Amino acid sequence: MDVFVCAGCGTELTAPVSRVALPVHTHHGGWEELHPPLMEPATYAVDPLPTGPPWRLWEEVGADEAARRGVFAPVYRVSFGARNRIVIAPGDSRSMTLIPDKCEGYCRGVDGRDGPNLACAGCGRAVATRMDDCGMWQTVWLEPDAVVRRPSGLPAGPAPDWDDLERAEHRVPPVEPDGSWSRRWEAAVGVALAHLVAVTEDRPVRLPAGPVAELLGHAVGRCLPAGPGARSVELAGPGIHPPRPRPDVLLVPRHPLTGAPWRPPDDEGPVVPLDSGVWAYLAHPGETSPTPATGVLPEGVLRDDYPLPRPWHPLRPHRQAFHDTLVRLPAVRAPRLRRFREA
Repeated sequence: MDVFVCAGCGTELTAPVSRVALPVHTHHGGWEELHPPLMEPATYAVDPLPTGPPWRLWEEVGADEAARRGVFAPVYRVSFGARNRIVIAPGDSRSMTLIPDKCEGYCRGVDGRDGPNLACAGCGRAVATRMDDCGMWQTVWLEPDAVVRRPSGLPAGPAPDWDDLERAEHRVPPVEPDGSWSRRWEAAVGVALAHLVAVTEDRPVRLPAGPVAELLGHAVGRCLPAGPGARSVELAGPGIHPPRPRPDVLLVPRHPLTGAPWRPPDDEGPVVPLDSGVWAYLAHPGETSPTPATGVLPEGVLRDDYPLPRPWHPLRPHRQAFHDTLVRLPAVRAPRLRRFREA
């Protein structure tokens, strides 16, 4: 396990933490809602893309400079923040104090709009940004040039691997206990849909029957056209190998440690990566139906539990997650995707 220390004075700024993949829903939450911590305790992740302030308008930046920062289609503004910022759960932060004049937010917390708002308690150097306003997952972002990673001396647990996807606790249910769709699912579907649009170049697709069609069908149908010549899509991953001949597109999990998409051996065909917890639910839903059952119990049958509430609308992708993912895929520049660039 690692600890991160202040680059200026060496003060330890985190508890011992182990690296995992950056969650796909990192930058996408539910508006006007308070969120739990993004990261599990004792974990950290690294975002390789520029994030946070300072920001510059697209008109000032231009297409070439934006592409160098990983943005390939017009957006309102482009981040000129640091690459490789490190995110941890707030509970894993140590020896940091808030900088009072950097604590602006929308209404219920701080959103990091003014840059780093946490200082090292040892030397006062600005080292991190706390974010916990409504619509945001609770996070602490360590600035890569202000901290140094060092071994903690504590042994790490087994690194997450493909085998973890078959564990029941790795599955992420699509519906929350209050009957709303999971925010993690909404973001994951938005990200996956952007990849699907890119690899099919806005052509019709045919989803496999079962949980995939039941949960993703509405979102796919609203985004991609209907018609002949549909591309075939199938779920594939550890323990679920694609049928022969190979479908046009495979829905595969992201590795829980590296974030890399799973691939069959010697396969270079199109794949659409999914949040590993979402993929695990689609691949191994267990005894729980992915969509709540309708109807009533037969006459004379009593039940001693409360029926769970269910969403009143189909699962919808997170719009910003879809847009932000698509503009970061070079394929968005293809002529057939023009309508998405101009939306």
